[in-house]
Amino acid sequence: MGEVFAGRYELVDPIGRGGAGAVWRAWDHRRKRYVAAKVLQQSDAHALLRFVREQALRIDHPHVLAPTSWAADDDQVMFAMDLVRGGSLAHLIGDYGALPPRLVCGLLDQLLAGLTAVHAEDVVHRDIKPANILLDATGTGRPHLRLSDFGIAMRKGEPRLTDTAYVVGTPGYFAPEQMLGAEPDFPADLYAVGLVGLYLLTGRKPDSQALLTAYEHGVPDAPDPVPEPLWQVLGGLLQPDPHARFRTATGARKALAGALELLDAGVTLPLGRTIDTVEVLDQIGPLPQGYGPDGPRTPASPGAAHEPAAPPLPSAEASTTGSFHLAPPTPVRPPAPHPEPRPSAPVTGTPSPTPLLPAAAFPAPGAHPAEPFGPAGGSATPARRGGPPVVVAVPVLALALLCFAVGVWALTQS
Repeated sequence: MGEVFAGRYELVDPIGRGGAGAVWRAWDHRRKRYVAAKVLQQSDAHALLRFVREQALRIDHPHVLAPTSWAADDDQVMFAMDLVRGGSLAHLIGDYGALPPRLVCGLLDQLLAGLTAVHAEDVVHRDIKPANILLDATGTGRPHLRLSDFGIAMRKGEPRLTDTAYVVGTPGYFAPEQMLGAEPDFPADLYAVGLVGLYLLTGRKPDSQALLTAYEHGVPDAPDPVPEPLWQVLGGLLQPDPHARFRTATGARKALAGALELLDAGVTLPLGRTIDTVEVLDQIGPLPQGYGPDGPRTPASPGAAHEPAAPPLPSAEASTTGSFHLAPPTPVRPPAPHPEPRPSAPVTGTPSPTPLLPAAAFPAPGAHPAEPFGPAGGSATPARRGGPPVVVAVPVLALALLCFAVGVWALTQS
């Protein structure tokens, strides 16, 4: 199984990496569901402060992917959010190329709806780009968009974590005023929305510098293949002067709805197909071994059935020292009855420790010495009866004779 973070989030497999850390698919043991977990190293104060800002966001909106919880463990911090499986707008363009204007209007409307909720919290996103706009895996159904990655977002009026001469964001999606060091504001986000719209309609990253040059002589003509009604909206979003731009996401949505009414329902793509939607598939991939739709599998997983069973262990009893002693095997009943043994004297004092060898290796008290040592047989040679063994009697007799001879010699000398 994977590493369990802060006793709750089990990291399953990495699904992405950003500038601030890795994103993992994780199992939330408390809520019993898979989530996306962004894990960051506590490497510097700025990264930690950005983490605190991002995890503090609690924007509940269907088109916003904000953190739902956070945790810290040793030198790492992480926050969890919903797991969105359909990839990003960058994946979608990579699969389909330029999208039909009517579909682009639907996607931009969802993006502006989510941005309305973000701006309502006085938060400026500052990093709107195709890779940060995720899609649920809806198949052939209506695409569902989620604005994500609030790593450099900030509330208006909060102190900036970087020097004013340093521009934060993704090159190519900056608003002109950002390049001049202006304070983050909502129109900068709306400029990035206009660039995203051009990306979806053309299938390639916009040339922001060429746009600035074109606006030096007023609003340029609609570039191919952008329809004129839709260009009226995008042109208003891409105004270099933030005061001439749409001021709110709500105002841009209203203009987009008017443009949509003027568009035809079907638009022919370069491949010759006429579509109004696309297929958004699961981009994350299957779960690794040991995990299922309901979380980590139990140790008795299906793969374990193909492994050979381990041999049974002998029964054991724990000693007071923590080691284990083998339990005595079942004794073998003697072939013939014997007289009852005399009762042994009561045991006094401290009992002897349990022997490490099986108890059957020693004759039981009162057992006939001629019996085998144990069930394995051992030595069955009978001992002599009626006195001490010969090997003991001979040395004793010799010692007695020696003592007698010494005594006689002493008497003769006196």
